[in-house]
Amino acid sequence: MIENAKEEFLRIYQENISRPGSDKLLNYLLSDQSDFFEAPCSTRYHGSYAGGLCEHSINVYNCLKDYLTRPRTKELYRMNYSEETIALVSLLHDVCKMNFYAVDYRNAKNDQGVWEKVPYYTINDRLPYGHGEKSVYIVSGFMRLTREEAFAIRYHMGFSGIEDRNSIGSAFEMFPLAFALSVADMEATYYLEATP
Repeated sequence: MIENAKEEFLRIYQENISRPGSDKLLNYLLSDQSDFFEAPCSTRYHGSYAGGLCEHSINVYNCLKDYLTRPRTKELYRMNYSEETIALVSLLHDVCKMNFYAVDYRNAKNDQGVWEKVPYYTINDRLPYGHGEKSVYIVSGFMRLTREEAFAIRYHMGFSGIEDRNSIGSAFEMFPLAFALSVADMEATYYLEATP
């Protein structure tokens, strides 16, 4: 777990993202209309705890930064992106998970074998607009994305999503940032945040 994840997210965001509308989006994320900083990242897999979404976003940022420093990505693949683009796509790729989960209760036996009500996360999708495309939609309501940023966020699930495989491959070919973000997302999910 990342200590002071909210503060770290805010630091990265404010140091790197400054295009018109970015302040309004950040104010929205911080408002009582958003649970971005308290939301889990999933119901029972990676980041399935309060604040998991924020931590995952930071992990993806760090993984993407690391991936893009490889000489091969810069020299051979020509992946040269601004600090703003890197921060934007990684920190906001899963903004679709904001206001997406709800807490419910079920009966389970405790360590003493006694039944008790325990909380768990469930999905309460009030904006059923897909996954990556919902994040693009939300961010675009506040600030303009480049085409490559939009495609990176849209296809960050890579081949683990439910999209048409040919579309994913085409997006990766046309927009290398989409592939890089997908790699960073998978690295964060399966290596940094894997549940034991």
